[in-house]
Amino acid sequence: MSLADPAPGEGEQPLERALARCYRHLGEREREHSAAELRRRLVRANVEPDVIDEALAIVTEQGYLDDVRYARLLVEDRRRLDGWGAERIRERLQRAGIERELIDEALSDSGHASELAAATALLRRRWPRAPSDDRERQRAFGQLIRMGYESEVAYDALRAHECDSRAEEARA
Repeated sequence: MSLADPAPGEGEQPLERALARCYRHLGEREREHSAAELRRRLVRANVEPDVIDEALAIVTEQGYLDDVRYARLLVEDRRRLDGWGAERIRERLQRAGIERELIDEALSDSGHASELAAATALLRRRWPRAPSDDRERQRAFGQLIRMGYESEVAYDALRAHECDSRAEEARA
């Protein structure tokens, strides 16, 4: 490299540097990212606000950034993989900077029946046999509440799990 050649990164324009940061961050993890998360990263890197807006618009147009997709996939993954309830998922999406309307839309498939099925499945995994006394019921109920299920759903899931367990015992 001659003295006239700029060092790597020196000759780049601010937008090119911002886009490089976006692509590097988007490629770091094997999960979706929200626009707000990526914006926070660029702010921490002292990128100018107008450059941030332009860079985010470019990666969004290219399909690398999509808050609707992010919200939908987070709802599916947290429900299926971690057994989270709607309230815990809502909180996580809010922290990721997803707009309220997108959160509501992503959670719209999570009606009472869907929530109940997910909560009951979580109970079956954690308690293969239904809780047999009040202490165990309280622990199971508390677990569902911590996982983001509303108390009505948690109560219904406990009852459903107990009914399922009794039916299995009767068949055996």
